[in-house]
Amino acid sequence: MAEKMQRSGRVIAIDPGTKRVGLAMSDPLGVTAQGLETFEAGRGRELIDHVRALIEESGATTVVVGLPLSMAGGEIEGSERSRALAARLREKLGVEVVLRDERMTSLEAERVLAEGERKSEKGDVDRLAAVLLLQSYLEEVSQ
Repeated sequence: MAEKMQRSGRVIAIDPGTKRVGLAMSDPLGVTAQGLETFEAGRGRELIDHVRALIEESGATTVVVGLPLSMAGGEIEGSERSRALAARLREKLGVEVVLRDERMTSLEAERVLAEGERKSEKGDVDRLAAVLLLQSYLEEVSQ
């Protein structure tokens, strides 16, 4: 079981992908996660600047970055990109950055959207995957 962490401020989650980057932010109390706009991938410096603006606007103190792992828990393609992104965020933004296992978030997001009444749009899976990633983190640190 994770040790309860003391946090102040909102938390931002990033679900990095090769085409799109899903983003989510917690409410001020750190109880729920809400999806933000999806960011087009491939623009690393611009993503850092975008996250910086989100931090400045919201007062976020922690960024959770999804870490893709195999079903067995090993590193896979994309793991190093997530680690490099986390390192750049730490260096450039000076906030706490947490890598978090993102196994199954995209599949779960696709399942949830498939059960929905409306047709999903480009970026919905990425946004919902970031929400699921952040919500699991918030639940773990509040225990």
